[in-house]
Amino acid sequence: MISSVLPTYNRAPLSFVKGEGSWLIEADGRRFLDMGAGIAVNILGHASPELAAVLKEQADTLWHVSNLYQIPQQKALADKLVAGSFADTVFFTNSGTEACELAIKMARKYQHDKGHPEKTDIITFEGCFHGRSSAAIAASGSEKMVGGFGPLLPGFKQVKWGDPEALKAAVTPTTGAILIEPIQGEGGIRPVPDQDLKALREICNEHGILLIFDEVQCGVARTGRLFAHEWAGVTPDIMMSAKGIGGGFPLGAVLATQEAASGMVAGTHGSTYGGNPLGCAIGLKVLEIVSDPAFLAEVNRKGGLLRQKLEGLVASYPDLFEGVRGQGLMLGLKLKTAPAGLVAQAYAQNLLVVPAADNVVRLLPALNIPDEDLTEAVARLDAAAKATTALAS
Repeated sequence: MISSVLPTYNRAPLSFVKGEGSWLIEADGRRFLDMGAGIAVNILGHASPELAAVLKEQADTLWHVSNLYQIPQQKALADKLVAGSFADTVFFTNSGTEACELAIKMARKYQHDKGHPEKTDIITFEGCFHGRSSAAIAASGSEKMVGGFGPLLPGFKQVKWGDPEALKAAVTPTTGAILIEPIQGEGGIRPVPDQDLKALREICNEHGILLIFDEVQCGVARTGRLFAHEWAGVTPDIMMSAKGIGGGFPLGAVLATQEAASGMVAGTHGSTYGGNPLGCAIGLKVLEIVSDPAFLAEVNRKGGLLRQKLEGLVASYPDLFEGVRGQGLMLGLKLKTAPAGLVAQAYAQNLLVVPAADNVVRLLPALNIPDEDLTEAVARLDAAAKATTALAS
């Protein structure tokens, strides 16, 4: 008999009842060190006192009114995002998947209104993940995601990751946009080299193509800059954000230049819940905290500390690991085999890590994680690696 909860996840046999900073408490009382942060969501840790205070204050005042009316909290958050980014305008969603849908619509509407209705194709990259809607599945082109959900929506063209020549060959007169994650998350913590992002910008400028960055997982201070593309000195026309932007509250956003958003006039898009007072009040507090230069500097320092420790771990287990990759506190351990065994052994050490494609285990802790918790996490990873190696021998 089917579960009352649709069984679309292979869930670990863990039920958490309380969170405190970087720790989760299981129903049986065990304490787990969380190095996944709800897949890069709880960027200020579990039950952040600062976010809880904002949540309580706003919850006692006003939750939802719909976008039929002005929402001051939404305007304040949009102003903050515009002031701190390339963007001129913002639309708020409830998730990264919804942000992807709007980014696609916005790019195609732009080309249509500029007199290029033929420019509907969007180039994406092997290993990408942009959500699980029909459009996002088509964008990924992944057999694993596509299976049984056909026919695919047309208008997407996938190219090999890290192959500049394949990208150039894929650009045609019907290409309207290029969609890419500056650092692939689900694809295995694969950063796009700075020079490749710069080349993408040049290609887009040359051919009248919009550049869309998916920063749902790598954005909002995760890499030590407010947005990951800032490291390359390249700006997109449209950017998707979610996960960390709400610090655990469901919130997403699409940021865009005035030019890219020019086709999105009244009636072209909407959301009942998107940009509600509750979500935007929390998002504004998150952004106030993580955009502080001192906070970003700490993310960079902690990222360097964690990477150094992980490099030592890799050196200790050369038969298990290939290396470390990523940036800031978005790091991945590349294994020589599938990561399921290491993830299971981490659970046995009361440590939570997140698997990804390309034989990678992701480490996506809260951005304010204390140094001692990072040290403890690597010690538990060491024990998990030792057990994994012993089982394989």
